[in-house]
Amino acid sequence: MNNQKTEQTVYQNAKLKVEFRIHMITYILVISLLAIINITQTPDYLWFMWPLLGWGIGIIFHALSVYYLGKTSIKERMIEKEMRKQ
Repeated sequence: MNNQKTEQTVYQNAKLKVEFRIHMITYILVISLLAIINITQTPDYLWFMWPLLGWGIGIIFHALSVYYLGKTSIKERMIEKEMRKQ
């Protein structure tokens, strides 16, 4: 059982990191496209900075949740706590 839990935890951690990398690649591609559109169409006003900042804040929080605030969700930790009680 312990080995299965370890494998499941490793899988979950890897999944979270892959999801974050996909999110980051999508962010870079979309912001680059928006920047190109902005600079070619309306170079006098750099409106692409707004989605860059807004989505960038989301990326920061996503990175913190994946790499610094724990590998499992709060819900999963609460479930594990309840299972230990029984």
